[in-house]
Amino acid sequence: MAEIIRMPKLSDTMTEGVVASWLKQVGDEVENGELIAEIETDKATMEFESFFDGVLLHIGVEEGGAAPVDSLLCILGEKGEDISALLESANAEPVSSEAPAPAPAPVSAPAPAPAPVVAVAPAAVAAPAPTIPPTNGRLKASPLARKLAEERGINVAQIPGSGESGRIVKRDVEAFNGSNAMAAPGVERFTEVGVSQMRKTIARRLAESKFSAPHFYLTVSIQMDTAMDARKSINSAGEVKISFNDMVVKAAALALKKHPAVNSSWMEDRIRYNEHVHIGVAVAVEDGLLVPVVRHADGKRLSQIGTEVREFAGKAKDKKLQPSDWEGNTFTISNLGMFGIDEFTAIINAPDACILAVGGINAVPVVRNGAVVPGHIMKVTLSCDHRVVDGASGAAFLQEFKAMLENPVRMLANGY
Repeated sequence: MAEIIRMPKLSDTMTEGVVASWLKQVGDEVENGELIAEIETDKATMEFESFFDGVLLHIGVEEGGAAPVDSLLCILGEKGEDISALLESANAEPVSSEAPAPAPAPVSAPAPAPAPVVAVAPAAVAAPAPTIPPTNGRLKASPLARKLAEERGINVAQIPGSGESGRIVKRDVEAFNGSNAMAAPGVERFTEVGVSQMRKTIARRLAESKFSAPHFYLTVSIQMDTAMDARKSINSAGEVKISFNDMVVKAAALALKKHPAVNSSWMEDRIRYNEHVHIGVAVAVEDGLLVPVVRHADGKRLSQIGTEVREFAGKAKDKKLQPSDWEGNTFTISNLGMFGIDEFTAIINAPDACILAVGGINAVPVVRNGAVVPGHIMKVTLSCDHRVVDGASGAAFLQEFKAMLENPVRMLANGY
């Protein structure tokens, strides 16, 4: 008997998935436990394996197409089996009140799937005349063409496509030299791409947070001269290299242990005060933001925190984070100081009650012992959910956090 394989729910926030690539084609034999597809969720591209033996009889979602969780993904069965009745019943089942349109990765994003083999027409056959790729809806380009364009630093949307229905293929990228761009200078034009799964989830979750949690903000200036000296000494002492962000994570973790009201969550009918400290560290990726979690950060050395954050950043950019990497945060840090931002406010990352926005370190005049001297200041802003955290609680946390960074020896009790 044929089996319907449905779009899996691969993350806690996933509502639909995009088929990045099919690893099997219709007619192929499939064994239980064998990989059949790569599915792009709102946070990562993940491999999906079959739980059945059989022949792939039907593909319900083409590569690059999106489908809601639990909708028809494919059908496995015996070779030659009639699946018309099964298809009719599967398509008649209401899966979602709103069927989203296909959502490709943005033009500049790396191809999410291994490059397929592309058949090139023999030289004796004239290639079809190039056509301008569509400027609305889904940009049609093969994964191999996207990857090749990225490697060459070319915006794939500028390349005329010679494939079926204007699809951009490998030969179009190889032939592109900039002179055959699809529009002349001075002509108004634009490119529209579908909203990716990640961007949809970011939009939904941040809107829910902003409009349901009453935010208030507390900002403090921190003198960073001592922290800068400590970091310089640590990094020059041996192989251990730490960043200012590692120091921020550690200082926040220790301050949270002393102020559990800030390390908490609103649970509608109760407030959860977390005794463990799992800090989410926001990482910018091509199409948005991911928040991998440093678990039990208060008990880790600066070097351990730095190693984890660097590994997470690499996995995030390669879309290789797993659900265990991003789940369970109790507090979040967003640091834009490396981008030249002096200060900003951040939207709370539910279910956390607070998020800390960290600006850059700036050389400014400061007053010490009644005299104006050169110094370095870093501003941070704590966004608080007023349903959980009061102003005094947030201020007490920031005072402790500030004290940790202004006297960093307090963070090095268990070494660095």
